[in-house]
Amino acid sequence: MSNFKTILTAVFAVCIVVGLGVFALSKANSGASVAHVTVWGTVSDAVFQEALRASSIAKSKTLILSYFQKDPTTFDASFVNALAEGTGPDIVLLREDSIYKNKSKLFTIPYANISQRTFKDTFIEGGEIFLYPDGVVALPFMIDPLVMYWNRDLFTNNLIAEPPKFWDQFYVTGTTTSLIDAITRRDASANITQSALAFGEWDNVTNAKEIVSLLLLQAGTPIIAQTSNGLTSVLVAQFDYPITPGSAALNFYTQFSNPTAQTYTWNRALPLSLNFFLSGNLATYVGFASELLSIQQKNPNLNFDVTYVPQIRKTPKKIDFAHMYALSIVKQSKSISSAFLAINALTESSAVDAVGKITNLPPVRRNLLSNLPSDAFRAVFYNSAILSHAWIDPNPSATTNIFRDMINGITSGRMRISESLSVANDSLGALLR
Repeated sequence: MSNFKTILTAVFAVCIVVGLGVFALSKANSGASVAHVTVWGTVSDAVFQEALRASSIAKSKTLILSYFQKDPTTFDASFVNALAEGTGPDIVLLREDSIYKNKSKLFTIPYANISQRTFKDTFIEGGEIFLYPDGVVALPFMIDPLVMYWNRDLFTNNLIAEPPKFWDQFYVTGTTTSLIDAITRRDASANITQSALAFGEWDNVTNAKEIVSLLLLQAGTPIIAQTSNGLTSVLVAQFDYPITPGSAALNFYTQFSNPTAQTYTWNRALPLSLNFFLSGNLATYVGFASELLSIQQKNPNLNFDVTYVPQIRKTPKKIDFAHMYALSIVKQSKSISSAFLAINALTESSAVDAVGKITNLPPVRRNLLSNLPSDAFRAVFYNSAILSHAWIDPNPSATTNIFRDMINGITSGRMRISESLSVANDSLGALLR
């Protein structure tokens, strides 16, 4: 064969190979040109759709998101069953206390894709519970911080100009009368008819678990800590404080239900604390920012305002507690890369801002929190989000029972604070194991 024929044959062979490659690639691309990503969550469809409409993928023809709102009480069972059948979602939108127990089902985003520096510069400090040694398990989407609602009429009638900034204002006497002395009222039979604060019990204190969590975090314990050996319960850890933070927090909380103490202002015979506040008989109520509209609707005549949750006086760091909702990629997803694009788009500034407008809640992004709204309530919500933290809850229903038994063990007199705290610490440890 001549050199010319040899060269010509080689050229044709190369063209055929290249042509087959281009054809195969075009076939693959045409089959994957549109990615359908499903999202399961417990937040309302309206909230999710608002975030999607404001995101950069709202009009995408190659990435289609479908959201399915699920019942929180049956979510876990539905999720597990769907994964077993191979019909699970690509993304889940979960509250922070459901992330850890589902971690084995979630895809951890390597730090090569989202660095710790980028995450910390983008989202509030409280969102850092989603940072694990091997990467990012979720991206913050929405936050609902605790705030203090206070009855303006009860404060005014007792000549108290401002709501408390520190917890000790409820009971410390000195140049000014304590809030408990000034506001709490009892009838001839010593029954409490008006209260300054609904702390101390469990069953009739709305948000009891979150309030106890707040006090523990403020006292100086993260409740559960990440160590080189994994997660461990630190409820009984000293942390170089003169008093164990866990003991200090429980002593403070339970003292208000002790009928022999000067701080006595609440008992288990009283109505649910939210209802007592709505009736105008509770001066302060620790609740979530998301409760604002409900309180306004249930009693339009209630003259109340909103302020920050009180802090420990002279504390080195102010802390609030919040529930956070976050987006995680499901490990079994066949569209990991598309799901990654989706959760990034849904946590963009425009999407997060849109969520805040429809929910009246503060944003999770730092750049948005720097612009305080003119609305007085939302301004408090924004600043509370900056202070907010949570803890790594291994199983919310199980830890609720642990916390309830811890408080009831003290208030019933069955256990001393140290004993009750130790039992709770052991129970948390068993959950983690």
